[in-house]
Amino acid sequence: MRATRLIRIAGPALCAAAMTVVGTAAAAQPVRAINEDDGRHAGQLDVPVNKSQVLRADRPFAKALIGNAEIADVLPLTGSSLYVLGKKVGTTSLTLYDARNTLIAVIDIAVGPDVVTLRRQLAELMPGEKIGARISNDSVVLTGIVSSAPAVERARQIAATYAGDKVVNMLSVGASQQVMLEVRFSEVARQASKQIGLNHSFLGNRTYGSVGNLAVDSTTGISDSILAGKPAPGIKIDGLSEAFGVGTLSYTIGSLNLFSALDALERKGMVKTLAEPTLIALSGETASFLAGGEFPIPVLQGNGGGGVGGANGGATGGNGITVEFKPFGVSLGFTPTVLDDGVINLVVTPEVSSIDPSASVTINGLVVPGLLTRRAKTTVELRDGQSFAIAGLLRNDFQDTVRQLPVLGSIPILGALFRSTGFQKQETELVIIVTPRLVRPMAAADARLPTDRVGDPHELDLFLMGRTDKAVGINPLDPNAPPPEKPAKPADPRTGFSGPTGHEQ
Repeated sequence: MRATRLIRIAGPALCAAAMTVVGTAAAAQPVRAINEDDGRHAGQLDVPVNKSQVLRADRPFAKALIGNAEIADVLPLTGSSLYVLGKKVGTTSLTLYDARNTLIAVIDIAVGPDVVTLRRQLAELMPGEKIGARISNDSVVLTGIVSSAPAVERARQIAATYAGDKVVNMLSVGASQQVMLEVRFSEVARQASKQIGLNHSFLGNRTYGSVGNLAVDSTTGISDSILAGKPAPGIKIDGLSEAFGVGTLSYTIGSLNLFSALDALERKGMVKTLAEPTLIALSGETASFLAGGEFPIPVLQGNGGGGVGGANGGATGGNGITVEFKPFGVSLGFTPTVLDDGVINLVVTPEVSSIDPSASVTINGLVVPGLLTRRAKTTVELRDGQSFAIAGLLRNDFQDTVRQLPVLGSIPILGALFRSTGFQKQETELVIIVTPRLVRPMAAADARLPTDRVGDPHELDLFLMGRTDKAVGINPLDPNAPPPEKPAKPADPRTGFSGPTGHEQ
């Protein structure tokens, strides 16, 4: 059966008489079940509510019987065409008989949302997708295969304008979804410290000592020309090695020889860390990578018997030492799952670690370094191209220290001569941002590598111009500037191609 659409909308059909005539004729026919195997079932005709369809038969019919006139109405137009009007949401059947009261076909009439217009809009708005729509009672059923999960969501939204919430989504994604995850680690650490103090040492006939970081050595002395032949203490200023500026003064008070030193230090620093790892994985699969290295850690093995040796792996006859390697660097592991509505579910575990000598330990003469680690593990849901800060840290540390001589250091103003004061301030800011993207493979010709611009230089460029590679320019004021690009050759007016021979170069 072939169905077409009529532009005009007719009024109520005159099917009551047809039903009476067909009912009388049908009584003489034997009762027989109709199924699809008989070839009598002619499929389903979808008719929108308050709209019409023209049904054309492949051979003439004499009578038409509609099952429920409240759902659909029919009006014969010619001997092989029928006018079908949808009146109320529901399903019924249309039966056709020939002039001998022989059953020709049974057609299912489904009256519901306007799926005909829906199919046309889906074809216009999403031309690259194979999407079908049909009526199921008062709902719309979407079928077919689409290229991505966002396309499924767009088709569902279009169908919702016709059937509201009564949309049955049976669309499937034709290919596996590949997700590229971009992770950005950004960390800034600022620190500042100041220290100022006065240090004194003294040596008398029978006494000597020091206040502050100076040490007194009574076995040596300063040159006699400095203190006019008087006995002088030997001063060690190793304790002032951390100071950036040191000023000293030697003087005497009575029989007491004194040596004073002023140490001052101001320290500022900033550390910026930025890592941008990128990784691709199929939906539902786990991917991970590490850009860094591994460092050895000695492990004592208490086996009570023949132990396993260390580097040479030989038996020691007792406890042995084995070496284990621990990774460090920039690592990323994630498991993406693309949901039906285009949302990407991510289980992500990014980590940035580096060797920290200040956290090292020494065991039996073996130095085991420590690690400075920034790690996160979480589950988030994002759409294609959206970003989320999955971890962050704002840290502000402040420490001040006062070292003084009891009692004397507490005297106002004068107490500054007997104390050393310093403070340290450190601020750390860390943020980790993730961005998932749905990607497709690209052509090999579109791939760009970091080594494409770097080539071996000519010998003359290396020795005369100092160019280490072709990507380095020859400007002496800016050696890192790239070399100027060669101007494109004009096209041949005869052929339209560039090049000396008229062929594309």
